[in-house]
Amino acid sequence: MRCIGLLALLIAMIRPTLSDEQKSVPADHPERAKKGLILFRSSVRATLTTNCLECHGGKSVKGELDLTSRESLMSSGFVTDSADVSHLFQLITHAAEPHMPFKLPKLADEQIEGIRTWINSGSPYDAALVETSTTAAEMQVTDSDREFWSFRALQPVSPPAVQDSVWCRTPIDQFVRARQEAQNLTPNTTASRQVLIRRACFDLLGLPPTPEEVDAFVNDPDPDAWPKLIDRLLESQHYGERWARHWMDVARFAESHGYEQDYDRPNAYHYRDFLIRAWNADLPYDKFVQWQLAGDELAPDEPLAMMATGFLGAGVFPTQLTEAEFESARYDELDDMVMTTGVSFLGLSVGCARCHDHKFDPIPSRDYYRLAATFSTAIRAEVDLELTEQNSGGQLVKVMVTSEGLPHLKHNADDRGFPHFYPETHLLKRGDVHQKQEVVTAGFLQALTPGNVDPGHWKVMPPENWTRTSFRRATLANWMTDPEHGAGSLAARVIVNRLWQHHFGRGLVATPNDFGASGERPSHPELLDWLASDLIEHGWTLKRVHKLMMTSQAYMQSGAYYDDRELLGADGANLHDEQSAARDPARVAIDRENILLWRRTPHRLEAEAIRDAMLAVSGKLDVTQFGPGTLDQNMTRRSVYFFIKRSQLIPMMMLFDWPEHLVSIGQRPVTTIAPQALMFMNSPQGRDYSAAFAGRLPRESSEAAIHAAWRLAFGRQPSEAELQAGLQFLTMQQDAHTLAGRADANRQAIVDLCQTVFSMNEFVYVE
Repeated sequence: MRCIGLLALLIAMIRPTLSDEQKSVPADHPERAKKGLILFRSSVRATLTTNCLECHGGKSVKGELDLTSRESLMSSGFVTDSADVSHLFQLITHAAEPHMPFKLPKLADEQIEGIRTWINSGSPYDAALVETSTTAAEMQVTDSDREFWSFRALQPVSPPAVQDSVWCRTPIDQFVRARQEAQNLTPNTTASRQVLIRRACFDLLGLPPTPEEVDAFVNDPDPDAWPKLIDRLLESQHYGERWARHWMDVARFAESHGYEQDYDRPNAYHYRDFLIRAWNADLPYDKFVQWQLAGDELAPDEPLAMMATGFLGAGVFPTQLTEAEFESARYDELDDMVMTTGVSFLGLSVGCARCHDHKFDPIPSRDYYRLAATFSTAIRAEVDLELTEQNSGGQLVKVMVTSEGLPHLKHNADDRGFPHFYPETHLLKRGDVHQKQEVVTAGFLQALTPGNVDPGHWKVMPPENWTRTSFRRATLANWMTDPEHGAGSLAARVIVNRLWQHHFGRGLVATPNDFGASGERPSHPELLDWLASDLIEHGWTLKRVHKLMMTSQAYMQSGAYYDDRELLGADGANLHDEQSAARDPARVAIDRENILLWRRTPHRLEAEAIRDAMLAVSGKLDVTQFGPGTLDQNMTRRSVYFFIKRSQLIPMMMLFDWPEHLVSIGQRPVTTIAPQALMFMNSPQGRDYSAAFAGRLPRESSEAAIHAAWRLAFGRQPSEAELQAGLQFLTMQQDAHTLAGRADANRQAIVDLCQTVFSMNEFVYVE
């Protein structure tokens, strides 16, 4: 059969008088081809044109599948002689991923069966689906592309009316409750005050509350005790340390170059200090974005703005280059800047368009290179800044920045003429520096730029007699934060989603770094847009958004699986119990993943919060802020002050899913592995922290020590069962140490108890 098909193809090639229809019909079996042609004309053509062609040959060619003609289809390799083994058929039947049509309902059974018969009939065409194939044509961005949910400008949204208005504390709750009511879901009641203060302290500060703070909040008769607590936490110096670390993941921040040699960047830590200060000062988010892209142009006399530009230069870069690698390494560096800017601020994988038009989103390669051209002459440099808040007497401090027109940061290839940048950026065919196309100028993403708006609308002019920088980055920053005509609507959606993710465990968009076609759709789209609009309307202040989220009833719920309106305990504690799921199977069956927020999902703390909590509970925490970090795992400052060397990451942090700091991380994975338990049980740090913890406990009685340990570690009193188990444990351990001949058997038993408390799930999980 294959030989016959090949012979037919050869015959077709030497018969130029054949019609176009005859050319596109397989000639190995006339009756099969005739049947397939009839089917193609009657239904298959319409199915492919309506559901598939736009992404596969009409407007672009995604996934290397071109349906324009039979020739292009067969050359793609998606179709064989049999439908059952054809990849195209597996995609539309959802036997393979990605399911097609992408992000749309599955084809009807009769449409699928028609395509099956058509493929088995040789996949004949009567003519091309469009006049000419667009395989090599540049992607065209249209107004319909700009109607994708995340690309649209924000529209006024009002909180919906709900039947259960008593449950709602804030407008957020109306959006949440409306979705629940549509599914007949009953939400949980409010968690106890002991639970709430621990939840809030870890969310905003990354530290546990002290027993005194718990008592003060629990006994506060003021009806506004909860909002007052949120306000106090937001003003804490530790708030910036907690939330700066979240952004450091997004910004792929580290203090070394990476690659084999991984030389240090000893003055890069100032970007981390900028983040802490910016979050503490509630720097408006639009300015926060602008300074990271172009602080040296927008506020050159403001030290914090200069420090902020460390964002662009925080990525990896090789320090051992041959002359042949100079230009490709620079394009890789530009790629890092474009890619990180895209995912951090816009939640878009712009970097995918380096080698070809984006496969899923309306981002042509030209748009990618126009963004790259924005950074053409931006390089790492070091400048002396006067940081009066950090240095007495106004001393000058050397700071790594990313700017233009400054002496470049020293590089090992300097002695061979490494230029650090090239004045022009070319569009590269397939991303290959050896296949340069035309020179491109700086520009924006068309999908986020209305077709009727002049790009000059965002141009920022430099001051008179200014020559050092191009102000291309300032112009980009202006477009990035313009909610009316530029990318500001999307930027606002992305940042409020990041805040929601850290407060609720899952973003309204579950893919925080991908708001494009291949990302998840928002679970509560109207709420997302309402939050983004509220952020913009109130001056882009993030602390206000924190408070809105945390004072909502949705946030304040207990974590019970069962309906806690009747079963809530006297102490209000509702920690996750695997057995409790069976008590309320109805709600679990409706929304097992808790997408509709009918309960509080317990969250495991990140590596930094786990370590910092151990230091705080043990009394060893050094609260000194800012300045150079260290690689010493025994340091007692907060974990945000570890020196981040890409080839020498802190072992304890890596156990609990610390990122590798190579690319932007929107959400850390949460793994459970045996070495995590061993860290608490066997590590020198774990034992040292436990000994210090034990030293804080009263010695008048074992019972008093247990009560104090629970209050310090968990913010609550032990239950009677826990108290008795603790007393039994202390007796057993004291006997064991006495038998081993240790003179301080009682103290060693207390240390063992503290080490056990650190090892409990409740210590690393927050309800």
